[in-house]
Amino acid sequence: MAKGTPATRALERAGITFTLHEYDYDPDAARIGLQAAEALGVDPARVLKTLMARAGRETVCVVVPSDREVSLKRLAAAAGAKEAAMLPPAEAERITGYHVGGISPFGQKKRVRVFIDREALTHPTVVLNGGRRGLQVEMRTADLVGLLGATVVALT
Repeated sequence: MAKGTPATRALERAGITFTLHEYDYDPDAARIGLQAAEALGVDPARVLKTLMARAGRETVCVVVPSDREVSLKRLAAAAGAKEAAMLPPAEAERITGYHVGGISPFGQKKRVRVFIDREALTHPTVVLNGGRRGLQVEMRTADLVGLLGATVVALT
């Protein structure tokens, strides 16, 4: 088993059952989530990517299927803001404590509001980043929203 990360420790503390999946991370992949899905042999719709954004003046975490793109207009509306934009990588890393390509919605340094795309919840289990590049956690979809206190909304 891989060395624990803040994400896996947060899942363990919450009593969430999960399975670890390791793969060879490709830093040159055009789309990290799709590369993870391919490497693991998992439907890209079940592999969720974790993105960090700013909605108005608020930093938020966004979780969407790896084969979809976030509508910043929908994100802004969901957050009650006039506009939204993705955070620059260095800022996302500073806020979360993770490196880009290894950002997990669990165990971030600073707790922020989480928005999950409704389409991400259509499978019994989902796969998300486990807190480092090349490490994914698979868990029951039913556990995801409650653990993160997330708002579920159409974001794609």
